[in-house]
Amino acid sequence: MAKIVLAKQLAGKKIITNDGEDLGRLVDLEIVESSGKIENILLEPNLDNPTARRLNKEDGLVVIPYASVLAASDHIIVDKKTIG
Repeated sequence: MAKIVLAKQLAGKKIITNDGEDLGRLVDLEIVESSGKIENILLEPNLDNPTARRLNKEDGLVVIPYASVLAASDHIIVDKKTIG
């Protein structure tokens, strides 16, 4: 059974890679209107991190495909190989 998490509970969570790099903080989600599924997560990048600095940005926010998310709890963990 899937655990239900409210979007407001995710706001501001730290995004880290599966090898522990701090990429930044969650700012928003992009959702497919017709299905209600999360397509991308948008984060405010940690500019001290070289990986976060090199990722593609839209209006200053880093866009990461939701398929890259491995886990969401105290932090959101993403697969470094699939984030771009």
